[in-house]
Formats: sequence, structure tokens, C-alpha cells
Amino acid sequence: MPRVSSDHLQARRRQILDGARACFARYGYEGATVRRLEEATGLSRGAIFHHFKDKESLFLALAEDDAGRMADVVAEQGLVQVMRNLLSDPHGGGSVPGADWLGTRLEVSRRLRTDEEFRGRWAQRSEQLTAATRERLNRQHRSGNLRDDVDVDVLTAYLELVLEGLVSHLAMGFPADDMDPVLDLVEESVRRHRGGKV
Repeated sequence: MPRVSSDHLQARRRQILDGARACFARYGYEGATVRRLEEATGLSRGAIFHHFKDKESLFLALAEDDAGRMADVVAEQGLVQVMRNLLSDPHGGGSVPGADWLGTRLEVSRRLRTDEEFRGRWAQRSEQLTAATRERLNRQHRSGNLRDDVDVDVLTAYLELVLEGLVSHLAMGFPADDMDPVLDLVEESVRRHRGGKV
């Protein structure tokens, strides 16, 4: 039996995650049946579950992948840039997924509210974005770009709440094209003075 390269395995994993993201976004967690996952990924159930133990593990890996991609943007450009990317790329394909990411994010929120076991499993994975945001703000504070009258942990929570509010705004179908001035205000509200993104 020929050995499969790690590049091939990574490409296959990426194919599964990308297809699953679209499937979960379209049908929700319950509606994303194995058959629909097969159609969305173009792979058999055996191929899908060779890489992921079960549907919940796949969903968690997908949500974790999205959080990791967001954390990378936060580290370089800040959490407000994640929000800008979401607004400017509503159909996905950029550094932060758009509409499909939004569907996954909403499904995570729903399951956190209704599924205690999922909440426990997700808690182990959700700190990545918060840690990246906190570290970015600490760097901005050290460089003198961040206001110093509010604790970094409070500013982190504030920006995360704005992100959740934006997600809800988009989920309700409100327009995204008038949000840039709002995000400018959010960005300015955490700065000590003009300069540097948060």
C-alpha cells in the first residue's frame, strides 16, 4: 500500500474543512448530515472520518481553524481588522472567511447556549482569539498607542463584544456597507492618539 505524503494529508484535511464550513453554514449543525458533508466535500464518509473522529470533532476542528485564522489576523492587524475583513469579504475566500464563517460562528454561539458538553469542549479551544487580542493590545500599550486609563482585559472584552454585536447585526440581515464609520469609532475609542491599528 503506497504511503501518502503529509502534504497530501494536509490538502485533504483542508478540502474537508472548506467543504464542511459551507455545509454547516448552509444547513446548521443538525442539518449537516453525513450525506450532505459527502456532497459538500466531494469525499466519502470514510475519507472524512479518517481525518475526524465524528461530526462534532469535525465541527470543533472547523471552528478552531476559523479561530486560528482570525487570531493570525489579530496578531498582525488587530481585532477590528477581523471585523473589517468580515464586512469586505461577505462571501469568504479572504484571510478571514465571510458568509460561511458567519454561519459557523452563529452555530457555535447556538451550541454554546444549548449544549453543555459542547460548551466544555469549546472552552478548551476558545482562548486563542482572546489571547491574540490581549497580546496585540499589550503591544499597542507598550508602544504608546493604546489608552492607558482602561485595563487591557477590559478593552479585550469590549472588542470581543463589538465583534459579537457585528456578528448578530449581520445574522439579522442588516446592511454591512454602513459599518466602516462605526468600526473607525471603535478603533479610535481604544487609542491613546492617532496611529497604529488595534
